[in-house]
Amino acid sequence: MGTTRRADMFTADGRPSDDDPREHGPTMADERTTLMESLRVARLTVEMKCAGLDAAAMARRSVPPSTMSLLGLIRHLADVERATFRVLLAGQDAPPLFSTPGDRDGDFDGAVADPAVVTQAWSAWRSEIEFADRLVAAAPSLDITADDPDNRHGSGGGSLSLRDVLIGTVYEYARHAGHADLLRERIDGRVGQ
Repeated sequence: MGTTRRADMFTADGRPSDDDPREHGPTMADERTTLMESLRVARLTVEMKCAGLDAAAMARRSVPPSTMSLLGLIRHLADVERATFRVLLAGQDAPPLFSTPGDRDGDFDGAVADPAVVTQAWSAWRSEIEFADRLVAAAPSLDITADDPDNRHGSGGGSLSLRDVLIGTVYEYARHAGHADLLRERIDGRVGQ
């Protein structure tokens, strides 16, 4: 009988534990708290997939021709947070941090094995999360809306409520947490929640 591939889970025995920072959040809470807790856990899951990796591992690509890497995901998610909360909801004129009209995949293309690039990505990602969290906390209601005329955020070319945006952002992180699972397993065999 072969050994289990689940022996090196991120948490002991692959089950939630008191050491897992995603556990023991608020339960039976109001809608805003519930959505923000879901987003906190999704963000933290992606961050945990990157824990303990150096710049070379963070920049390691998946399978050619894909340019996806954990570092690219962090850069991409920083731009997603920025476009969603700063631009769409707050109405700021804030261009993407890592992509340009000439390189729409700059978030992944520029994810190179340089410690300064990794530091910049984490700093940008955390800054955008802090902005988003403040915006959501200050919003008078989840029913506030923003116009998405170009359908960049899945509105169909119309308005989105803050509620819609939060659900969409949780979904975006959930998709990329799955990518991060596979990327991390390819780097060092580590699997887990």
